[in-house]
Amino acid sequence: MNKLYIGNVSEEASAEDLETIFEQWKIPHSGPFLVKTGYAFVDCPDEKVAMKAIDILSGETKKSVRNSPPLSCRSCKLQIRNIPPHMQWEVLDGLLAQYGTVEICEQVNTDTDTAVVNVRYAAKDQARQAMEKLNGFLMENFALKVSYIPDETVTTDAPPLGGGRRGFAPRGPPRSGSPGLGARPKLQSDVPLRILVPTQFVGAIIGKEGATIRNITKQTHSKIDIHRKENAGAAEKPITVHSTPEGCSSACRTIMEIMQKEALDTKFTEEIPLKILAHNNFVGRLIGKEGRNLKKIEVDTETKITISPLQDLTLYNPERTITVKGSIEACSRAEEEVMKKIRESYENDVAAMNVCSLTLLFRICMAAVDWAATAPCLVWSPCGQVCCVLTVTMFPAVPQGQGQPESETVHLFIPALAVGAIIGKQGQHIKQLSRFAGASIKIAPPDSIDTKQRMVIIAGPPEAQFKAQGRIFGKLKEENFFGPKEEVKLEAHIKVPSFAAGRVIGKGGKTVNELQNLTSAEVVVPRDQTPDENDQVIVKITGHFYASQVCGVISEWVVGQGKGKGGETHPERGASATV
Repeated sequence: MNKLYIGNVSEEASAEDLETIFEQWKIPHSGPFLVKTGYAFVDCPDEKVAMKAIDILSGETKKSVRNSPPLSCRSCKLQIRNIPPHMQWEVLDGLLAQYGTVEICEQVNTDTDTAVVNVRYAAKDQARQAMEKLNGFLMENFALKVSYIPDETVTTDAPPLGGGRRGFAPRGPPRSGSPGLGARPKLQSDVPLRILVPTQFVGAIIGKEGATIRNITKQTHSKIDIHRKENAGAAEKPITVHSTPEGCSSACRTIMEIMQKEALDTKFTEEIPLKILAHNNFVGRLIGKEGRNLKKIEVDTETKITISPLQDLTLYNPERTITVKGSIEACSRAEEEVMKKIRESYENDVAAMNVCSLTLLFRICMAAVDWAATAPCLVWSPCGQVCCVLTVTMFPAVPQGQGQPESETVHLFIPALAVGAIIGKQGQHIKQLSRFAGASIKIAPPDSIDTKQRMVIIAGPPEAQFKAQGRIFGKLKEENFFGPKEEVKLEAHIKVPSFAAGRVIGKGGKTVNELQNLTSAEVVVPRDQTPDENDQVIVKITGHFYASQVCGVISEWVVGQGKGKGGETHPERGASATV
């Protein structure tokens, strides 16, 4: 016999109601209905009848009907099919995470336009809940199809996404883009190729209903993200290519050929150079001493290469534009050489300093270093990408036994109009953010009807604070709550023991002034505060994200030092950071 699972059943429905529906559609069944809250089970005489029930009831009654495997065949693993080809990975991650901890999510290579993934949850009950909720779930007019994968037949040859581990612990650069755009290569470069293309050519690169971009991804074994929504109204749009170095170069050449053809068809007479985006940290080594590296590439590839000035850089745009002029063949060779230098720089930096976050960097150094040292340190953004290089100067460190607290609470103030963007539809965004960061995130109710700021309460360890606050700053920028060239500056409150407030201020305000000068953040320690029930007072920090993080960490570190006379810090102890 074949057992059927029937979902979307009304809580008031009885076995007699379901039996009436089966009789109405002339679907035989060979046993009684087992009705639970919201779902039910029934046996069918054979597979043919079961398939008939699935086809009729799923389409006509809007109920989720599927085969229900025996308990012995159920596992923590599911296969999800019919995923929209252009659905963003972040959306899929968030959807799966609603039902439990996702340990693995790997894409299965298929010939279909829609995507297929194999998912493993941490527990069987989580997989069961995901099966019940997601089977038949509509996404962009595509009905998801979910089935169990028995343990002994799990597909293992599909390349894991994001390195195989798909929980919400810290990981490498997050996936962006769509799961269905071609097969994932088995080997990818850690540094994607990013190029700028004229906005008028984006449509030709995508093609009718995305046909052209799908062909490029399949032919070059790459994943291509076209950031159409970035910089609305801009003359150029960025494109990111994730693949092996060879795959990136092949995709780049194909895109240049498409633009050249489109220019001829539309009688576009201006020259179309290749524009490569590269983080400023790598550009110096690309240029080389006295410009020798760049000059050699120009000579070898018969191209003319220029690089955008440093003045164009901002906190939120640390990339410089490398403009290559020449024939398509020459530009392709130049792209290979330029990216080779950039990848070498990246690998050398990673080998020199593999640091997960700015906050963790400071805490490790301050807890472990007991001698003066100055060294360049690679700093990573919350999304796992290199964001800047700091020169960190350390002096005699935290006394033994004075460890940092496991959890901290920070109050971050955001524009009241931005609350909806942070919360997301039905609270999905703030839930995803909380899972990603590993922190508790809550938004306090408004003080009054016309309040202009709302307080976000973030509780969690230092790494969680860094990731949560980083995503909030980024979301506000992404949603245009600040201008395109305006830095996101927010006010954050941290609490310190009242007896230690003087240490943050320092003798004559020396310490707090140094903090402000070094980090570009405004630091305020009101002297007339009344301590709370825990004998703590508030330190107010206003500035952009990295300034706030550095300032907050150093403030806490200063508090942890030995107390000098009159509340001043020991002059030989301190820390400075220059971005």
